[in-house]
Amino acid sequence: MSSTVNNGAASVPSPPDAANGFPQPGVSSGAWPRAEEELRAAEPGLVKRAHREILDHERKRRVELKCMELQEMMEEQGYSEEETRQKVRTFRQMLMEKEGMLTREDRPGGHM
Repeated sequence: MSSTVNNGAASVPSPPDAANGFPQPGVSSGAWPRAEEELRAAEPGLVKRAHREILDHERKRRVELKCMELQEMMEEQGYSEEETRQKVRTFRQMLMEKEGMLTREDRPGGHM
C-alpha cells in the first residue's frame, strides 16, 4: 500500500500514461505530429510521387467512365461490336492524349 491516502477514489493515470502507457496524440508532447512532419521533410519525393499517382489514377478513371458511356450508347444504337470497339479505342486514345497521359511511344505506330 502506498503512503498517500487515496480517500477511496480509484487511481487515475495522468494523460500521457493513459491507455497503454505510451504518449497519446494531442498530449503536450506532440510526438506524433512532429514525426509526421519529419517524415515529409525527409522524403518529399515520396509524397509528391504518391500525389501524382493518385491524380493519374483519377484521370484514368474519368477516361474509362467516358469510354464506357460511349460504348453503351453505341451498343444501344445498334453499332456492330467491332465498330464499337474501334471507336471506343480511338476515343480513349484521344482522351488520354488530352489528359497528357500518353507519350509518342504509347501511341500506335509511335515507336521509332
